[in-house]
Amino acid sequence: MFAESALTTTSANELSSLMKRGEISPVEILSSCMARIGRLNPAVNAITATCYERARAEAREAEHQLRRGDPVGPLHGLPIGIKDLQETKDLLTTYGSPRFRDHVPTADHPLVASLRRAGAIVVGKTNVPEMGAGGNTRNPVWGATGNPFNPMLNAGGSSGGSAAALALDMLPLCTGSDTGGSLRIPAALCGVVGFRPSPDLVPHATRPLGWSSISLLGPMARNVGDLCLLLRAMIGCDSRDPLSGKNDPAIFDTSVPPDLGALRVGYTEDFGVCAVDSDIRKVFRQRIEAIAPLFGDCRPLDFDLSEADRCFDVIRAESFVAAFHDDYTRNPALLAPDVRANYEIGSSMTLANRAWAHAEQTRLFRSFQQTIADVDVVLAPVSPVTPFGWQQPYADRIDGMMLSPYYRWLALTYVVTLANNPVLSMPCGVDHAGMPFGIQVIGKFRGDAQLLQAAHAIEQAFESIPTACRPKPDLTRLSNPTPELKSIVTAPPGSSDGHSASSASVPV
Repeated sequence: MFAESALTTTSANELSSLMKRGEISPVEILSSCMARIGRLNPAVNAITATCYERARAEAREAEHQLRRGDPVGPLHGLPIGIKDLQETKDLLTTYGSPRFRDHVPTADHPLVASLRRAGAIVVGKTNVPEMGAGGNTRNPVWGATGNPFNPMLNAGGSSGGSAAALALDMLPLCTGSDTGGSLRIPAALCGVVGFRPSPDLVPHATRPLGWSSISLLGPMARNVGDLCLLLRAMIGCDSRDPLSGKNDPAIFDTSVPPDLGALRVGYTEDFGVCAVDSDIRKVFRQRIEAIAPLFGDCRPLDFDLSEADRCFDVIRAESFVAAFHDDYTRNPALLAPDVRANYEIGSSMTLANRAWAHAEQTRLFRSFQQTIADVDVVLAPVSPVTPFGWQQPYADRIDGMMLSPYYRWLALTYVVTLANNPVLSMPCGVDHAGMPFGIQVIGKFRGDAQLLQAAHAIEQAFESIPTACRPKPDLTRLSNPTPELKSIVTAPPGSSDGHSASSASVPV
């Protein structure tokens, strides 16, 4: 019998191997995860609605299938958390909005359905900002998610619940999504791994603008190997997503990493246009100095992205108009302030604005590819600031410079969104404040497999560098609930089987 901590801290890949060898069972893994959630979630409020009874039944069936020698999927028996922007059949899905506090879908989101077919066991939902708008995970339904390294600081967003759950080993795998950095920011602030893939890799069958690649789905995990395991189960071609393509999951194999000594690496502190705190710049320079000897070549790059902010403003606003037109027309007051503001910005734009943004994104894309033509990967910071208090909605200034609009502090990640290159956020030690520091590892256009192989090799090398290895939260700081995280909640929601991992144990 494995102890709770031994099972929950074991990698997803190793758990899968142990189950197939009959050394542990899916029931044991699930029980350990639920115990861990019960013990640690009250301190950070990462897991929201849960479906424990159904998960137990699925774990028992998964165990029977293994004993019978039935064919099983790549995620067979592995517990998973689902971001609360993705529908789950018979399990409360709120999108962090009071409008959906009682919404229990009758069908799974296509991504969730594919993960279930791969054998994953859905345990519960992970917290998000209201309607996913913002880089700080807090909403009026579930409250805020605290950072595992200091629950009074923010966990990033919009996949903050997933990142915090992974950092505390409450679950081995979680889903996420990314527009301007919603996978990468929380992964960086919590010390885990998040991947924004190329647009053709993971189908997004419910995206209102099917031809727009601004919003993508992707995997989150504690290490690159586990992330690839989850990614392989996400890949597919879906006739409801015109950008999805046929890709072979087998190419995402990290068992033979490349020779880092032959890897050509470029780096940038700010892409030439992004506001970055001076302390973060200093930390990034120190990391580059420490890791540069790993690579055959490591040199700075100069980007020409001068219109990136304005371009992102238009394209992002357009996506809000597409998603929320009907709701705004019926009753604007039903929309969250951030959502309503973005909609109104978009609705005031003209066709000329959209045409300009499309042309500028095309120019930016071509310029970006030309700049990185002679390197294999590019390294850059993920967040321009250390984690701030979750009570502060967003970073409104950097080094004394006021930022507007509220998402401008996400520029380091959204410039890569505009370029459409695959990008991974991975831990690289801690920053000047002792909080997790993340770097973006950016690959070639459509070079997802090569990027992940390189990232896996870099991750392994980081383990032997004290200043670059993945930090772990101090669990002694999380022994008590953090009631303040629920302070913005107006009333406690329920869940499909009577369990709510946060409201059951933290006062509202």
